[in-house]
Amino acid sequence: MQLSTKHLLGIKQLSPTDISIILSTAQQFKEVLQRPIKKVPSLRDVTIVNLFYENSTRTRISFELAEKRLSADTINFSASGSSVSKGETLLDTVNNILSMKVDMVVMRHSASGAPHFLAQHLPNTAIVNAGDGINEHPTQALLDAFSIIEKIGDLQGKKILLIGDIMHSRVALSNIYLLKKMGAEVMLSGPPTLIPKYIKEAFDVQVEYNLKKALQWCDVANVLRIQLERQNQVLFSSLREYNLSYGVSSKLLSEINKEIVIMHPGPINRGVEIDSDVADSSQSVILKQVENGVAVRMAVLYLLSGKKELGN
Repeated sequence: MQLSTKHLLGIKQLSPTDISIILSTAQQFKEVLQRPIKKVPSLRDVTIVNLFYENSTRTRISFELAEKRLSADTINFSASGSSVSKGETLLDTVNNILSMKVDMVVMRHSASGAPHFLAQHLPNTAIVNAGDGINEHPTQALLDAFSIIEKIGDLQGKKILLIGDIMHSRVALSNIYLLKKMGAEVMLSGPPTLIPKYIKEAFDVQVEYNLKKALQWCDVANVLRIQLERQNQVLFSSLREYNLSYGVSSKLLSEINKEIVIMHPGPINRGVEIDSDVADSSQSVILKQVENGVAVRMAVLYLLSGKKELGN
């Protein structure tokens, strides 16, 4: 099985077949991760640079763990402690790293399109987008899809709700691309100021501003955090008001007539977009998402490496 692309820049560039290959490979790696010895030699002699220009905890740790489980050699780069703070350009930084014979770059950057820029200038190195600005976060969408399939069996015809700050969320965009490609129905819910006006027609999704109605419609609710760090103007009155109107609470869930799956890409703002008793409930697969993230990222790295053997 081989992907149709050399890089993972976004879900937009993947075909449904590519997505299926990644998810089925992730299933094999998840089985590996259940073993007493969780390490395989699949990427032995492959060198991967984790190039993080933006703060990250879960994504970075998940990629690092995936790389170690695959026996890859890894280099961790943080912009705050590097020559970037002295004025070095992105391309200079990468060229310096690649002169050390690196095979793959996992990149997170606050500028939308930064991984695409790298891919244009470094065609012989596999680039993995770990989140770029407000554009995409493809591995998050893949692990979300994997978690949904694991819980309810398939994506085709399923009703998936994305709640919250759609305008500034790269997770939302990647999820929309993936879910539509795989035959799911998608609805968005949140304050009108946080849902772009063009998105309904541009992506063939539904929009419902009444959260209770949206929850009654869906099979799965993926709750997104408010991206306060990306907002340069006031888009709602207060976090308390947001919680009253769009916070997912156990009281609200008790008022709908079915049980739905609750997801969250993290980090969770408890008491804002989701209450603790919901995040920690039996309906929630939030910790499963974290667990599945390692298997999905192992699959992405392995497939982009071009290796033929999965490992033992």
